[in-house]
Amino acid sequence: MAFVSPTAEQLGMYLGMAEIDGDRADLLIQQAVALAQSVVRPLPDDASAVVLSVAGRAYVNPQQVSYETIGPMSVQRPTGSGGLYLTKADKAALKSLAGRGGAFTVDPTPASADPSPTWPIDDTFFGDEFEPGWS
Repeated sequence: MAFVSPTAEQLGMYLGMAEIDGDRADLLIQQAVALAQSVVRPLPDDASAVVLSVAGRAYVNPQQVSYETIGPMSVQRPTGSGGLYLTKADKAALKSLAGRGGAFTVDPTPASADPSPTWPIDDTFFGDEFEPGWS
């Protein structure tokens, strides 16, 4: 099954909004998908959670205002604010959903390797020098 992009209705449900600007939501979802594909391509089936998170963040707070006072007006924005962005957690989630990241093992043994010893075995070399139980 391939990734299916979320709809504007799904973004509205994700945000808990009864009404949503469909054109704006579709644009933000499209841009969120493009950002996610910059990390993982093709997107995994379950990437819609990350896409909705990114698009929802931009829909609700497009200028990324982090501080606001009403009267007399005061607004504080982080440097380079505005637009869509992927957090470190978003990137990690995409990689995890795609099966990347985390611990792994690399086996350098070739498939044609023979498990038998490569040195000559000589039964007369050791003789009967071992204690009972070690032969």
